[in-house]
Amino acid sequence: MSDNNNQWPLWEIFIRSKNGLEHRHVGSLHAADAEMAIENARDVYTRRMEGVSLWVVESKDITASNPENMGELFEPAIDKVYRHPTFYDVPDEIKHM
Repeated sequence: MSDNNNQWPLWEIFIRSKNGLEHRHVGSLHAADAEMAIENARDVYTRRMEGVSLWVVESKDITASNPENMGELFEPAIDKVYRHPTFYDVPDEIKHM
């Protein structure tokens, strides 16, 4: 249970569609446990039979990056030119690379 004893924990819901390879976040809901969260997520988020897989994650277990640190996390390192394919010489006998 959460800090507030009259409220169930919050769960984040992820669904993989029939055509997709990845799970996408579709929303949140409160449930007593993971099994109840899956059942409720099925009822709430897959009414049109669009999903083939559900993930439920208790919100308190998710750690997110800080948007203020975006630059240091996501910008490529300028001094690591070896990460670019133009740095390497590819032999002529290798085709379609």
